[in-house]
Amino acid sequence: MKTKLLLLALFVTGLVTSQNLVLETLSDDFTGISEISNAGDDRLFVVEQEGRIRILHTDGSVNEENFLDVSGLLSIGGERGLLGLAFHPQYAANGYFYINYTDTDGHTVLARYTRSTEDPDMADPDSALVMLTVEQPFDNHNGGCLRFGPDGYLYVAMGDGGSGGDPGNRAQNLNDLLGKLLRLDVNAAAPYIPATNPYVGIEGADEIWAYGLRNPWKFSFNTQTGEIWIADVGQGNVEEINKMPATSAGVNYGWKCYEGNNVFTQGCTTEGITYTMPVAQYVHQGTSRCSVTGGYAYNGTSYPGMLGKYFFADYCSNEIGIIDANNTITWTQAFEGGITTFGQGNDGELYIGTASGVVSKITDTTVGLNEYANGVMELHPNPADDEIFIALNDGIARGTASIFNVNGQLIIEQELDGRDTKIDTSKLQAGVYTLSVQTDSSLYDTKLVIR
Repeated sequence: MKTKLLLLALFVTGLVTSQNLVLETLSDDFTGISEISNAGDDRLFVVEQEGRIRILHTDGSVNEENFLDVSGLLSIGGERGLLGLAFHPQYAANGYFYINYTDTDGHTVLARYTRSTEDPDMADPDSALVMLTVEQPFDNHNGGCLRFGPDGYLYVAMGDGGSGGDPGNRAQNLNDLLGKLLRLDVNAAAPYIPATNPYVGIEGADEIWAYGLRNPWKFSFNTQTGEIWIADVGQGNVEEINKMPATSAGVNYGWKCYEGNNVFTQGCTTEGITYTMPVAQYVHQGTSRCSVTGGYAYNGTSYPGMLGKYFFADYCSNEIGIIDANNTITWTQAFEGGITTFGQGNDGELYIGTASGVVSKITDTTVGLNEYANGVMELHPNPADDEIFIALNDGIARGTASIFNVNGQLIIEQELDGRDTKIDTSKLQAGVYTLSVQTDSSLYDTKLVIR
């Protein structure tokens, strides 16, 4: 059977439900961007599919020297090349980072490199340690995305091996690494297997964490909740987006038995196996859409109206999709360039990279929460620094304002009386809080961002 994951969410009254997104160009100095990553600081590391990793600064400047160039190791073209980059959680101390590429034989290689001891903006090109090689039967569906999870393990996205319709049924084969999400303990000795992986000691490859994927071009972890988001490219008509707790092991996402929620192969399912459907999907028919590019859940502080929402794109239509707490998709206008990847800065802000070589920051010009107002009260400013003002609207004489931290602890409580009651927020640390306003008849919640 195919089951739907039911996710509980906090619905916040009064939050803006749509965005007016504007892409702020940082640089057009790249070619064929396949990944944007950060190393725990203000730099953005831009991966070019042809084999170079270059450093972009948030002021738009680009280092003249490449951080790393592995173009001589690659087969390039189509869906091949340098596809993934992830920095070790202790990169500042150990200098380790990991890349995923297709070698000159067209096979997937996961390799560790080390930062130069002489220049922090350079990698040591002679430091390569090949950790995993997976044979690819065709030249497409290579996956390639790398992410460290909240558990400290490295997750590796593997496509189903290519061609069309997964002719080898590899995604459902637990003895094959294709069509899977792998989980590796890079701090252990080879073969880097966490003891808690679901198929350790039983039938199935030890590296596998999840399976039933067609081409999970991009996945990510929500830095606040730990949930994993996997955008899986569809076969011919359906693009799907999956969301699961990061602790959920052995999940079968259904391919090639299902494409999205739809049966793809009659008679494919096996009795006793649960196939988990996506939380959201969209179809191509009647649109210019063709292929999903996964992104991130926004947890930055610059745009409160974007908080907690998941951002992705379609490669052909160049629209950005936004998934809200109800797992409902809304679409922006079309942009330009072929959106190939998203990036997340160390501060939680989001970026996109395109096939045409442009890196842009996602900005929200919606008024959002800065001038929050409903029939009961008004709040300004938001984001705030040292103080906020809350005004009860006409006809409401009294109320109570309560500010809670992310753990639900009450931090500030203050009585409201009349218009523009000032609340001192100067002692609050920067971050996201919940503001509750209680009147005689109603309770209203909204997000409050302290800078």
